[in-house]
Amino acid sequence: MNRQTIARAVRFHQRHSEAAPLVLPNVWDVASARIVEQAGAEAIATSSAAMAWALGYPDGEQMPVDALLDACRRISQAITVPFTVDIERGYGKTASDTGGLVGALIELGAIGINIEDGVIPGTNTLAHPDVLSERIACARAVAKHHGVPLFINARIDTYCVSGTDAKARLEETRARALAYVEAGADGIFVPGLANLDDIADLAQSIPVPLNIYAGYPGAPSVAELQRAGARRISLGCGPMQAVMAHLAIIAKEALNDGRYDTMGGRMLTVAEANGLFTPAQVPEPSALQQRSLAIMGDGPVALLVGRPRQVPARQDQRRGHVELTTRNGTQQTSQDRATLGTENRHAVRRLLSQLAAPLFGSFHRATR
Repeated sequence: MNRQTIARAVRFHQRHSEAAPLVLPNVWDVASARIVEQAGAEAIATSSAAMAWALGYPDGEQMPVDALLDACRRISQAITVPFTVDIERGYGKTASDTGGLVGALIELGAIGINIEDGVIPGTNTLAHPDVLSERIACARAVAKHHGVPLFINARIDTYCVSGTDAKARLEETRARALAYVEAGADGIFVPGLANLDDIADLAQSIPVPLNIYAGYPGAPSVAELQRAGARRISLGCGPMQAVMAHLAIIAKEALNDGRYDTMGGRMLTVAEANGLFTPAQVPEPSALQQRSLAIMGDGPVALLVGRPRQVPARQDQRRGHVELTTRNGTQQTSQDRATLGTENRHAVRRLLSQLAAPLFGSFHRATR
């Protein structure tokens, strides 16, 4: 594995044990990643919800895995700091599917993941902790195979369900945290946990850094969370929610009032915006995926990310489908059955026919 990726992973681990908490204003695309990096962020973390919204999908693993990988590739090639990815519940129905996704992300330069236990869709019930424990263990095995000390941040959604009293909720959170650490988690993330006394209680009772969500109005300050024992503070989808609200104000002001005051009050110059970006230097995923993806699982995620990219099909070509099963149903991605070599041969034949047509056509007419 790339020495730079390993060095970034090591640095990311170290950063969680320093005096000040690691603050992560989460991003969703290259532009947001570069802006956050330029603002001084020590690492870049994605928000699954914000990334899905940016690509036109609702949150909850509705975004196709190939869209997730493409967005992560673009972000990874544009930044120079450690990069960690929110993969929700791990995509796919099995731990091997999660392993396939983790392996692909490591190939793209990711040094960390955020993975959640989550609420069973359509219910008010948390998934059994064994499900996430198995996925964490598989992700750890894949990372070990790649030689990367991947930082696995295990998210616990006990505060995302209703009907549980405060004491029981905290105890359930603690029990799940210890189970996930035993499975291989390096950090624990508890969105919704906002009481500073409870944060301090949990932080003192687990052997890994505690991550707290602060992407909402009235969240405790960094200083308050630090005193309570939080080692990592995530803004999640909060930054994008704020950006979308700001854009709505700009649009309504222009459309309803014929004014541009909000937009003009604070904006980058064209030169500043262009200065965020440089030409891409990282090869397309097709080149990255030519080598074996061993110990990535044999599920649909591994099949999808391991297949070399094909040329676009003509309308008369047969097309097959690869199914990607997720907790929210079945997604399909089209796959051409014609080979790249066959396409090239057909293209050459068409070109030769076009070049020869004027000559042989004239000769044929003259001898009739």
